[in-house]
Amino acid sequence: MKKLILGTTALALSTGMALAQDVIRMGTEGAYPPYNFINDNGEVDGFERELGDELCKRAELTCTWVTNEWDSIIPNLVSGNYDTIIAGMSITDERDEVIDFTQNYFPPDPSVYVGLSEGIDVENAVVVAQTGTIQASHVASTGATLLEFPTPDETVAAVRNGEADAVLADKGFLEPIVKESGGELVIIGDDVMLGDGIGMGLRESDAELKATFDAAIQSMKDDGSLAILIAKWFDGMDSGF
Repeated sequence: MKKLILGTTALALSTGMALAQDVIRMGTEGAYPPYNFINDNGEVDGFERELGDELCKRAELTCTWVTNEWDSIIPNLVSGNYDTIIAGMSITDERDEVIDFTQNYFPPDPSVYVGLSEGIDVENAVVVAQTGTIQASHVASTGATLLEFPTPDETVAAVRNGEADAVLADKGFLEPIVKESGGELVIIGDDVMLGDGIGMGLRESDAELKATFDAAIQSMKDDGSLAILIAKWFDGMDSGF
């Protein structure tokens, strides 16, 4: 394994020491397993909870967790209701015009279509996606009829109850649901590659906090712990980190 922190990474982490006494509010959705979800104890759990706690530890920050509905997660970051978004949010040019992103902590995750049968022409069907996602934007750019719901669970339910022919979402979210469905749901066609990976969102004015988390993410890439964490939560996935 590579050494934990080298060169500019150590310098960037040291700049975060000024933030060490602040309480950093980590904003997430809490409804998108395995990235983030609410466990039986009513606490935020999942890949991003474990990742976020480790990043805060390395950056010597005191952090708390806040949940927010997806469709207002960016406006409420900008208005100051929390300090970061760590919620399976793909880095896109459109979002980057409103907020800043750290480097990615998860590689571009393939999206997949899922329906009740394989023979669906997804470009001429009713396709559901979560509101405000890159998948919704992609469906809108095809010949399909887009149906949107505010939560991931509602999008899958729309397929099951016949409101939509297929759902498009991250493969990491849909694949376990397909496996658990006992053949009721199937993946349709090939993977669809969207976005530039997943990163933490921050206000554009929080450059120092961004640099602090960038350094912590890089340290986890350098020592291999980020790759191990991804493999733990995503069925042995090789992230390439």
